[in-house]
Amino acid sequence: MAGVLVCAAGFGGFPAAATAEPTGPDVSSWQHGGGRLIDWFSVRASGHHFAMVKATEGLDYINPFFVPDSLQMRVAGMARGTYHYARPELPPEPQAALYAAVVLGQNGPLDLPPVLDIENSGGLPPGALIDWTHRYLDTVQSLTGRVPIIYTYPTFWRAAMADSDQFHRYPLWIADYRDRPAPEVPGRWPAWTFWQQTDSGSIPGIHGPTDVNVYSGAQGDFARFARMGGLTGSG
Repeated sequence: MAGVLVCAAGFGGFPAAATAEPTGPDVSSWQHGGGRLIDWFSVRASGHHFAMVKATEGLDYINPFFVPDSLQMRVAGMARGTYHYARPELPPEPQAALYAAVVLGQNGPLDLPPVLDIENSGGLPPGALIDWTHRYLDTVQSLTGRVPIIYTYPTFWRAAMADSDQFHRYPLWIADYRDRPAPEVPGRWPAWTFWQQTDSGSIPGIHGPTDVNVYSGAQGDFARFARMGGLTGSG
């Protein structure tokens, strides 16, 4: 889905114009069936500029392909985002510490900010889940030095998080697979930063279907946001 045209009209004051914004997959062990590695040079050559890679989950899971994916993405010149899959039935601070230890910081060249994947309530009611999320995000920011990104689904956020509007300081990565010009944005966020548009994309170098995402421009120039140095964020 490289070269996706994004109509920015109505996205929290973005210019009303169609522009080609950076795109990229997000991957986990599911994209490594049979132990096959991703060819990140082919992903980059197909026009994608970034990828989000699952790092950790809960208190004890580390993606076994996180290190090879991270290393090969850097060599291929792709910006790297990393995410933790939240298990709110477990305490947030140790999960944040595990994540931060595995990713070894998010402050180098080609590093996007850390990501919290929150799509499971762990049985917590909204008030407790909102508190859990604040605690996790505060801990990760203190350990990495960067403001995290929140990944979620509109229906989950409205129900499990009571459509909370307490998290606007964090960039939003929203999953919405419906065929529409813009994603549904919950919690009265003023803008979305990444949009996961499909979970069945096809990208050279990745075996089988994968999620594909587009950057909105909400955080400014992508090359600066991703610390890409002289690399450009489009084209």
